[in-house]
Amino acid sequence: MAGHSQFKNIMHRKGAQDKKRGKVFTKIIRELTVAARSGLPDPASNPRLRAAVIAARDANMPKDTIERAIKRGAGGEDGTNYEEVRYEGYGPGGVAVIVEALTDNRNRTAAEVRSAFAKHGGALGETNSVGFLFDRVGSIRYPASAGGADAIFEMAVEAGADDVQSDEQGHEILCAPDDLNTVREALEAKLGAPQAAAFAWRPRTVTPVDDETAATLFKLLDTLDDSDDVQNVHANFEASDAAMNGAGA
Repeated sequence: MAGHSQFKNIMHRKGAQDKKRGKVFTKIIRELTVAARSGLPDPASNPRLRAAVIAARDANMPKDTIERAIKRGAGGEDGTNYEEVRYEGYGPGGVAVIVEALTDNRNRTAAEVRSAFAKHGGALGETNSVGFLFDRVGSIRYPASAGGADAIFEMAVEAGADDVQSDEQGHEILCAPDDLNTVREALEAKLGAPQAAAFAWRPRTVTPVDDETAATLFKLLDTLDDSDDVQNVHANFEASDAAMNGAGA
């Protein structure tokens, strides 16, 4: 199973994430607050906020919790000043890893991320040390039940998407970052609300890893995910189905 699909990267850890709902809510609330503060508090006019609201709904976050987070951000009631930081490095087997964080303490977050890499056979690098191995894209996810691969592909292209990756788990529609809201709206009019719609890093190439290396890599990814400051983790690995299943896919 290839790690170049962000949809698959998300799904292989979904079981573990479901067990950490409290932490997931913390991350989403932080993103809702920052997104509302950085732009209009209306999801229809703020693509980043819209993506955060979709993530919140996918996580079954109560509507009033979502609304409170948006109001705090829009009204500046939350005095915490979160800073967006990106960390890059190499994990076990030379896998490139990008970590996106929202933090109120850069030193704390950097120490946590560096420690996670060091404990699991990786190394934190400088900014842009692996970024050139990825493309920034918009990613929209629908379940397999939304339609057949050919039908979804035609609708996605008509909506302005660049590519579609479909398998038995679902469909991931990829587009230019600036087109995310436009493509999402066009697809939503035909297919309903997506499971997820967000910005992502898509690897240009993938690094194959054996099952033993994959097991260590997944421990690194899970450790990073476990940090309240870390919002997203992207990696360019390719692992076997057995390794992915062992990780809780």
